[in-house]
Amino acid sequence: MSRLRLPRNYTPVLNLYETQEAIALIKGTFTDFLSKALNLKRVSAPLFVLEGSGLNDDLSGVERPVSFDIPASHVQAQVVHSLAKWKRQALKQYGFPVGEGLYTDMNAIRRDEELDNLHSIYVDQWDWEKVITPEERSLQTLKDAMQNIVTAIICTYDLLKWKYPKLPQKFKHDVRFVTTQELEDRWPELSPKEREDRIVREYRTCGILQIGGALKSGRRHDGRAPDYDDWEMNGDILFWDELLGCAMEISSMGVRVSPESLERQLRLSGCEERRHFPFHKALLAGELPPAMGGGIGQSRMCMLLMGKAHIGEVQSSYWDEDTREKCEAAGIPLL
Repeated sequence: MSRLRLPRNYTPVLNLYETQEAIALIKGTFTDFLSKALNLKRVSAPLFVLEGSGLNDDLSGVERPVSFDIPASHVQAQVVHSLAKWKRQALKQYGFPVGEGLYTDMNAIRRDEELDNLHSIYVDQWDWEKVITPEERSLQTLKDAMQNIVTAIICTYDLLKWKYPKLPQKFKHDVRFVTTQELEDRWPELSPKEREDRIVREYRTCGILQIGGALKSGRRHDGRAPDYDDWEMNGDILFWDELLGCAMEISSMGVRVSPESLERQLRLSGCEERRHFPFHKALLAGELPPAMGGGIGQSRMCMLLMGKAHIGEVQSSYWDEDTREKCEAAGIPLL
């Protein structure tokens, strides 16, 4: 567990009882702010999808889904990695008009996740998706949504701090936007993660834009599946975590692929066989509405706003014995 960060002289600001109270306050408050900011309505969402439907998110392309058979129907199912594609299909199925959208609780198991302070094999997110016009497919539309989400997070923290004045964190409201190419141009000698830490430490709240395509160096800043975000119009929201001394990604989002950008990204990724999946056929045929959407980490937000040192302080998951022993010795109470 070399990636585990153990802050010196750590003592949680909120005890276990207060932490559970605060989690309930954050989750109830943030969704109210989010739905009003982006004009969203809550819907129910699946825990699993059928194998071969093309609906599961393959993330960076190497993660294995948790699969199981359904004997009653003789089919194979997969626990979702995210709901990026399902949500866009649901927008059409439910008849959402332009300017409105949905949000839902997304729970997933990512079995290949590396475990550290910020990563768990159990993932809980608010997933959201919104219908836009073809003319709104732009970086500016993305930036506006990212700023609205940050505003909702800050407003949630203001209410949390009203209830728990002893919380010491301070967050910057205005988002500093920067492209992955600008980061490479500024710090070509650093890794993508090191570049993120540099820029977020400097500006505190950042939107890292255009993730997935090759940079001038020929390398990618980070992997992105080719069939939901348009790589020219996507991004991550990151906050500086003073306690851990690193950038914390809270949200990944983007304007969704058009038929043209899907064709291009499937070709660049060597994934052209996906054109035959039902979801991809519908998208290429222009049957799905233009959309934008993303995921917002629930446990990570709770961790950030309460100043926790480990995601295991706000969610029950699996941690190896070495991690548990080191956390206990460092005063980090894992649930």
